[in-house]
Amino acid sequence: MKVTMIGASGFVGTRLLDLLRAEPLKYECRNIDLQPSHFFDDVTTIGDVRNQEQMDRELKGSDVVVLLAAQHRDDVTPTSLYYDTNVGGMEATLRAMEKNGVKRIVFFSSVAVYGLNKNNPDENHPADPFNHYGKSKWQAEQVLQKWYETHPDWNIDIIRPTVIFGERNRGNVYNLLKQIASGKFLMVGRGENKKSMAYVGNIVAFVKYMIDHVVEGYNVFNYIDKPDNNMNQLVAHISKVLNKHIPATHFPYALGILGGYCFDILAKITGKKLAVSSVRVKKFCATTQFDARKAHSSGFEAPYTLDEGLARTLEFEFVHPRVDDITFKTE
Repeated sequence: MKVTMIGASGFVGTRLLDLLRAEPLKYECRNIDLQPSHFFDDVTTIGDVRNQEQMDRELKGSDVVVLLAAQHRDDVTPTSLYYDTNVGGMEATLRAMEKNGVKRIVFFSSVAVYGLNKNNPDENHPADPFNHYGKSKWQAEQVLQKWYETHPDWNIDIIRPTVIFGERNRGNVYNLLKQIASGKFLMVGRGENKKSMAYVGNIVAFVKYMIDHVVEGYNVFNYIDKPDNNMNQLVAHISKVLNKHIPATHFPYALGILGGYCFDILAKITGKKLAVSSVRVKKFCATTQFDARKAHSSGFEAPYTLDEGLARTLEFEFVHPRVDDITFKTE
């Protein structure tokens, strides 16, 4: 099976390439990305998902396309880049697929399409994105919905993962784990808000499962590793894995969000992208809990529990010596 990935030089794509290339007799993989790949440069072509001519050329001979390319950070400027890449890139990909007779796509969307503080939404929950990333992902899904109306013989699979963590990741979860592990951790709010998370080893295994088994129709899946931990439980688990006492000082939410707005003003004045913002404080304190029964009742069996994924990440990052400095920046 010829699998063409778009945007697979990053965190998730690298792990997916690693998983699929372990079976060379079953999968022939290619990667198209603006950035070179740290580990799979031999199958990577430098390219832009927004470039129609290039997509037309690079998707030739593909059996299935996995679309990972996206603008995803909280601080992308100008904001039009979210829509140029996340929506325009989808449109260019679909046109290139049609030109080359490719009728299967796996698209990485996001639970950001639901918005914040929703009550455990499943795949049928109304979309209510609160930021440009979520809005652009939802618009890309709408492009797919409209496309399927006139292409009912296609197989369109959409994954809406929650925040993904794992070895080598440098995003919000890593920053959180690092702060907790250091003992210099400030808990904004009561710590009772639950955080849905997904271990990268499980999410790529789910993509492989979809490529192999979810081969017809239009399908949407949330992906979350269960059970959800609240922030207090997460601190306790990290403390257990690292075998160290980790105190958690609680800070009132009102003061935390005020501080976030102050950093917003400072970032605007200085023109610098800062680690703290009002959006990140809101995301930290929000309940991000999602229903993933559809994915976990599909026949897929996750190779790791959530606690195992956390333990593997903590041990790789904070216990065992690193052999290189290769990391991937995400949110």
